[in-house]
Amino acid sequence: QVQLVESGGGLVQAGGSLTLTCVASGLPSNNYAMGWFRQAPGKERVFVAAMTWSGGAVDYVDSVQGRFTISGNAVKKTVFLQMNDLKVEDTAVYFCSDNPYYAAYGPPEKYTWGQGTQVVVYS
Repeated sequence: QVQLVESGGGLVQAGGSLTLTCVASGLPSNNYAMGWFRQAPGKERVFVAAMTWSGGAVDYVDSVQGRFTISGNAVKKTVFLQMNDLKVEDTAVYFCSDNPYYAAYGPPEKYTWGQGTQVVVYS
């Protein structure tokens, strides 16, 4: 059974930085990618970033391109999201996904998620 545990969220002033961490366990042998999604209050969960363990693909939503960096450790099954130059509109609960390229097309209830980690950016 896949388990995803996110951490690293917090309260930060606009322009600041945070690094989120996701530790995965129980991943199936065919797991090839990990990613991050976010859900702002009253909005749907949306794709933020994803990467393949091989390093062959890294993708970002346009709004975070150049500010966020996804990385991971395939041996430790850990994925990170370095977030720089944070903006108020980045405020959301951030979730880790072990199937980001399919989960991006939803519905969310079909996929495994952790409890999420809250990021609040204030001006």
